[in-house]
Amino acid sequence: MNFFVGLDVSKEKFDACCIGEKGEKVFSLTCSMDREGFEKLIVRLPKDKTSFLLGMESTASYHIPLFSYLAAEDYRVVVINPLLINGFSKRSLRKTKTDKKDALTIAQFILQEKEILSVKTPDYLITELKDLARRREKLADHMTSLKGDMKRILSVTFPELEHITGVFTKTTLRLLMEYPSAHTIRWADSSAIADVFKGKGRGNKPRVTIKALMDTATSSVGVASPAKELTLRQEASLLMHVEEQMEETTKALMDTLNERMKQDMEILCSVKGIGENTAMNFLIEMGGAIEIYENDKKLIAASGLDPSTYESGKYAGKSRISKRGNRHLRRVIWLMATKVIINNDLFKAYFKKRKQDGLPYKKAVLATAHKLIRTIFVMLSRKTCFIEGRIKYS
Repeated sequence: MNFFVGLDVSKEKFDACCIGEKGEKVFSLTCSMDREGFEKLIVRLPKDKTSFLLGMESTASYHIPLFSYLAAEDYRVVVINPLLINGFSKRSLRKTKTDKKDALTIAQFILQEKEILSVKTPDYLITELKDLARRREKLADHMTSLKGDMKRILSVTFPELEHITGVFTKTTLRLLMEYPSAHTIRWADSSAIADVFKGKGRGNKPRVTIKALMDTATSSVGVASPAKELTLRQEASLLMHVEEQMEETTKALMDTLNERMKQDMEILCSVKGIGENTAMNFLIEMGGAIEIYENDKKLIAASGLDPSTYESGKYAGKSRISKRGNRHLRRVIWLMATKVIINNDLFKAYFKKRKQDGLPYKKAVLATAHKLIRTIFVMLSRKTCFIEGRIKYS
């Protein structure tokens, strides 16, 4: 390769800077983030597509249209972690930051690291799956928040309700949309309550009889509060809507998964404590294929669970995790670790051993998470399921 092109991308435009193999500047230009701007860049690039390499920082979403366009045109293009560019730029003593300077810095970084940078076309399937998985994660957090709010309100308007039936069943949610307190149920007609109980669809059979509900409401110590009742009505309706979105998103996720990932999900689910949803999220966030990691340490680093220690002279700082990787992957690994500690005898024993060695709770969980990732890496690499009696833990 004779030329290296750095691309600094923003929402409305991008800056391009091309340098030669000795670091000399070949051209620099600013283009709009549309087809006209993309074609303006193409005109300036050398005709031989194997003679140069393009690179850009990952910007969460802004870089994707340009990256996809260049990859579709068979150009060699890489997406670089912004932390690497930031560290590289700090080597300069001059503190100057402009879009053109950033494009030059990216080009210089590509020139220096050209031997180790991997050139890959974008995996559109993984991008789609990540969008769906993260949408599902947001919906789950929203549902948890709504349920917490509803429980707090019910502790005032109808505290006895959760003792006689499930608060978040579809039947109860429909009931709360119409009668959000013991006071409103107490003065309601039993036939109107029966109409709510009938509902539509499967799985809506109430867990409490109408008579038991009315009797409980009559003796309830719940307080009549128009403001809280209005809030509860709205949140019950919103929760039902979010649950429908969750079902739709989950179905889209399962339909989009390819056969290979479904096989890997079965392998992960062979570990007691790892369920389908957690396994699915782990595979999506790690990139869909274990082969993209050279070893388990690379996977641990990608999640930001690798140790980071600061030492200088006689000072030795505390060891902490770097938190420089994919926060969604880090979250799902932590969840898997806590679940296998509870449900899997071997990981439970390992966790207890680390606790007995003097590690505090969080560090013991982290050590177990590392052990789990090493195990998963071997399982997915060899396409073998987890068999407790045949796996040795050191």
